[in-house]
Amino acid sequence: MVDVPVSLKGKKYPAKEHAKKVCTHFKCKSKTGSKSDVAFFISGEDLELYDYCDQTKPIRQNRYFFYLSGVSIPGSHVLYQCGTDKLVLYLPNIDLDDVMWSGMPMSLEEAKDKYDMDEVKYVSDLKKDLEAVAESSTIYTTDVNKFNQQCGQFLTEKDEDFFFALDESRLLKDSYEIELMRHAASITDKCHLAVMSAIPIETNETHIHAEFMYHALRQGSKYQSYDPVCCSGPNCSTLHYVKNDEEIDSKRSILIDAGAEWECYASDVTRCFPINGDWSKEHLEIYNAVLKMQSTTMKMIKPGANWDDLHLTAHKIMIDEFLKLGIFNSKFSAQELYESKISARFFPHGLGHLLGMDTHDVGGRPNYEDPDPLLQYLRLRRTLQAGMVLTDEPGIYFSPFLLKDVLEDESKMKYINKDVLDKYWYIGGVRIEDDLLVTESGYENFTSITSDPKEISKIVKQGLSKNKDAFHNVI
Repeated sequence: MVDVPVSLKGKKYPAKEHAKKVCTHFKCKSKTGSKSDVAFFISGEDLELYDYCDQTKPIRQNRYFFYLSGVSIPGSHVLYQCGTDKLVLYLPNIDLDDVMWSGMPMSLEEAKDKYDMDEVKYVSDLKKDLEAVAESSTIYTTDVNKFNQQCGQFLTEKDEDFFFALDESRLLKDSYEIELMRHAASITDKCHLAVMSAIPIETNETHIHAEFMYHALRQGSKYQSYDPVCCSGPNCSTLHYVKNDEEIDSKRSILIDAGAEWECYASDVTRCFPINGDWSKEHLEIYNAVLKMQSTTMKMIKPGANWDDLHLTAHKIMIDEFLKLGIFNSKFSAQELYESKISARFFPHGLGHLLGMDTHDVGGRPNYEDPDPLLQYLRLRRTLQAGMVLTDEPGIYFSPFLLKDVLEDESKMKYINKDVLDKYWYIGGVRIEDDLLVTESGYENFTSITSDPKEISKIVKQGLSKNKDAFHNVI
């Protein structure tokens, strides 16, 4: 059995406090109507069979349900009544035919002891309970779906104020959530170190993927926060590359973007390294430019800082570095290049995003209709507050797709020195990503795996110095 973090032993996931937060945000935002009270009801995910098969699909627990319950058990539901401050968990009825195959499920008493609930019941009590609550309360839910449609007549779904309240509550993490995320980040650190160290047996992108997941599973993390991005060479120019199946022997650069999950809470870390341990001139130049973008913006993180400003600062640093390298034409000033928006073709995504139960967590208020290409894909568009967890992940990419129309348009190519640009295609892209908690005075970095290029080179070379046969004997 894999232990929980020491700091959380003997503690329960604070579902009751989360429910209270949602109620507070909801009542500040909503006009609740004629009913004297409000209640919240959310159904968790349930096991489902593949079509024409007796095997179940993988389950990913509903994050809103988990936020109000801390429960991963399929087929469960949670009900919170704001007026009485009562939180009730409904567990699936015991299926005696299934006990032979799967064993006895958690009992009501065990669930009451484990979870932060006022009461635990079986689903057989659900319909009559909702009917009784509905007499005096409006019961809000995210969705009336196949897991709760038998109770649909008592539920009010998709209320904008309810979603607002849920998202605003999830925006700022409490101490329990922070510990879960620290633990997820610690697991991820070790996985990234293992990937860098295992170069003797990594001859295909799939091997990188497997190495990361093996070490995550060994540490008790059975699920990944997202599909790992494991790419080499020019493939690194695709932001969410998930094929992860090409040979790497003929390439020079590696990018791995992967994060382990712990109890439904995410980590999200990206590291790059040279395959043979020696940075090529161009690879190191771009890596150092991205590192400067990250270190500069990281120092700006504190309550009250505007994330737009940090993101645009990263663009300005990239422009300055490209002028130094000669990629951008020195006939143009840094300000002229900034105003041209040409940097968006090399740094197309946002500086970072909120992180929590979802990798791209709720509450960021993005504006994908923004006409400014520098801001269009920025997922976090608000002032920073203590308690937010976010990523700082600048990147520079040399993508034939992103640059196709630029290369064919003289009015855009005037900003770029083509002969210099051509030296960098083989890199594909560089991204460096850490997970950060905004504190009262600045930030705490959850990510400990080194991003120093000299230290990375040392780790890779130490791995290469080990005997390949020794690695193969281990696996």
